[in-house]
Amino acid sequence: MARQLSAGLAKLGMALKSKAWQEAAPRNLTPTQAQILTILQAQATPARLSIVAERLSVTLPTASDAVATLERKGLVAKTRAEDDARAVAITLTPKGKREAWRVASWPDFLSAAVEVLAGDERAMFMKVLTKMIRTLQDRGDIPVSGMCVTCTHFRANVYPNTPETPHHCMLVDAPFGDRALRIECPEHTPAAPQQAEQAWRRFAGDDEALWDSMMDEEDSEDSASAEEPAAGSAQEFTEPPSGRSTNDEGRP
Repeated sequence: MARQLSAGLAKLGMALKSKAWQEAAPRNLTPTQAQILTILQAQATPARLSIVAERLSVTLPTASDAVATLERKGLVAKTRAEDDARAVAITLTPKGKREAWRVASWPDFLSAAVEVLAGDERAMFMKVLTKMIRTLQDRGDIPVSGMCVTCTHFRANVYPNTPETPHHCMLVDAPFGDRALRIECPEHTPAAPQQAEQAWRRFAGDDEALWDSMMDEEDSEDSASAEEPAAGSAQEFTEPPSGRSTNDEGRP
């Protein structure tokens, strides 16, 4: 099942990439430049170049070249960082803000697919996405984002008797549910490692065992593939490798 889910997500990724190029070209932007605009739009304060590079998972020189191009187009401006006058921060110009709003709407074509999901399905999907993104972030496969589950203001499952709104945000002092979880919050403040781990375990709850079993299943599939005999070998048509069984069709 894990492989099929991965294949489905890959198709969504290809659709997003294709849409990004279709929308970017007429506006004289590259997808990378468009991503920088959305990153800056989500920032409550001007962002340093290192933050932009980290969010994009690119090198500083690559990020610097893209920012320089955006600056020439009048979409971003460089200022002094508020916490360090020696450092340079990047902010959107009025023209850049307008363009950022247009860019932010590019993934909206997926909304039609999301709309077919029932309310409880959307809430579950949001929780699953949060878990997958968090796992990929921990492995260093994708940039770290400002998610609720890694924020110091997040309190997971503190209202077990109200399943629609079990969590609490200390910043706004209000309860909320899985469907209101954020993947990228401008007010995100990273929690200390121990606090983040505790919040994650409380958030995962009973679902953590299911999530772990899915990861184990994927590892098992990888191991099984590595043990497959070469095509045409006698072993393939006589008996399965030691420790494995076959179904009625002879497939492992």
